[in-house]
Amino acid sequence: MSPTDTAADSRLAQRLCDLARRTQRRYSAGHDRPLGGYLAAMTGFGAYTAAWVAAVRLRGCPLPERPEPWDVVLTSVATFRLSRLLSKASVTSPLRAPFTRYVGPQGPAELHEEAQPGDGKNIPGELVTCPYCTSVWVVTALTAGQLLWPRATRTAMGALAGLAGADALQLGYGVLTSKTAGDG
Repeated sequence: MSPTDTAADSRLAQRLCDLARRTQRRYSAGHDRPLGGYLAAMTGFGAYTAAWVAAVRLRGCPLPERPEPWDVVLTSVATFRLSRLLSKASVTSPLRAPFTRYVGPQGPAELHEEAQPGDGKNIPGELVTCPYCTSVWVVTALTAGQLLWPRATRTAMGALAGLAGADALQLGYGVLTSKTAGDG
């Protein structure tokens, strides 16, 4: 590479950085919106998904023509339960602790936590405390698992669906018993 090429590359890099900063300022409208961190998270998710795709292709797992309705329901319920377990449950708080801070309880056996500000911990903190964000990663793993290890994955998803059903029954029982206690 000649010095001219290096200087041109440097100017291009500077223009791209300036464009990114202008876009960030214009988009955020004075709010703290870490677009760079979100871009890094999207890149990480792309790599995560690509790794699953590579594993499925290397194993030569055939893709179904279309998902079976029962699998869609089972995957939905299992994704819901595992995402809440990972992002909200008291027992999994040690996994989130490096990126979050405890705020207080939030529902039965769940916690309200906030992402730690700065030092690059805010984006992982947002991801691990948001069941909607976590569910994208979980459903990707469960879908790949259904292709790579269908019996084991369906068994695990069945257990998670059973747990979701038990949770609903526990909550319903709590509502019924609190009304009964109030009537007496």
